[in-house]
Amino acid sequence: MQMKMDKTDPICGMQGHMKAHGHYFCSENCIKKYEKQNKIKHCFSCDVRGGHKPWYKERLYVVSLITVAAFVIAYFFSEKLFDAFIEYFALIWWAILLGLFIGGIIDYLIPNEYISKYLSNSKKRTIFYSVIFGFLMSACSHGILAIAIELYKKGASIPSVIAFLLASPWANLPITILLFSFFGAKAFLLIISAIVIAIITGLVYQVLEKKKMIEQSKHIASVDSSFSIRKDIKKRWKEYSFNYENNIKTLKGVLRGSWALAKMVVWWILIGMILASFARAFVPHEFFIQYMGATLLGLVITLILATIIEVCSEGSAPLAFEIFNQTSAFGNSFTFLMAGVSTDYTEIGLIWSNIGKKTAIWLPIITVPQIIVLGYLFNVLL
Repeated sequence: MQMKMDKTDPICGMQGHMKAHGHYFCSENCIKKYEKQNKIKHCFSCDVRGGHKPWYKERLYVVSLITVAAFVIAYFFSEKLFDAFIEYFALIWWAILLGLFIGGIIDYLIPNEYISKYLSNSKKRTIFYSVIFGFLMSACSHGILAIAIELYKKGASIPSVIAFLLASPWANLPITILLFSFFGAKAFLLIISAIVIAIITGLVYQVLEKKKMIEQSKHIASVDSSFSIRKDIKKRWKEYSFNYENNIKTLKGVLRGSWALAKMVVWWILIGMILASFARAFVPHEFFIQYMGATLLGLVITLILATIIEVCSEGSAPLAFEIFNQTSAFGNSFTFLMAGVSTDYTEIGLIWSNIGKKTAIWLPIITVPQIIVLGYLFNVLL
């Protein structure tokens, strides 16, 4: 029986469809990164199979068309829905563009070596490194999951992978900007809380690993202790020549990274915006107050909904804001956002199959109590 070839993109960890250099890649951008890392001469026309993906198989294009169709239909048949669409577009368009541009800068200018170097040992500071690098990542929760699994395969320890996984969807720069566009200054509380939960959970996982209550890391990498990020930055800065040709090349690289990120996350944002607009237009205000208000029952119902609804982090943000907009229960919005990462069945399933069942089972056991406590405190104090 022939083994099915692994189609995981070796650069971003996503599912690939373009065959090149003995691997599958999700985009031409990732192929170029792979060639740059391995010093391979680029030959896109002769190397790549499956590079010309039909537009109707691109999720961004399909969801964009659905969004435009819904927008046009709403204009003629539902004033409430149309107004909800307009309000959300006005609220988030600038945040999306700014987030994508920053994501492109991170994607093009921050080498993977910076992230991989500090994630393999068992020291407590590794967890803090994981959270910092999670902040520098630019992908949705599903994309971050793929990257986290790939980091594990390349030698990152299990606790650092879990901390990275929890911090990235809500503490990365593009989403930080999106959350501020929705929640204003209160977004600080969301970001700080996500970081705190990621750190606490990572440290608990380190204890579990020492006591052998979870799987032991199988892919610990040898770390080049002589590598210095500070020296590497100085070297790159010194070698970079600020001329027209290099600046254009850098700008193109940043825009390629932004476009790759857009194809990964914008369709999720559009789905979230559509769902939130429908909720604002058609779900009675009384329903939110009765079942999702600032009570313990409302908190539990929100937690259950976040577990069931399979929406990426960018898609969850508009829905979480709508919960806050309807109920003023900030703790419920926080719970909806964080629980979507901690209790997502796709995420737990992939951790189960790639790292181990004990690691997967402990994730909701450790995170859910923290989320409920913080959510309850937010409802009481704010």
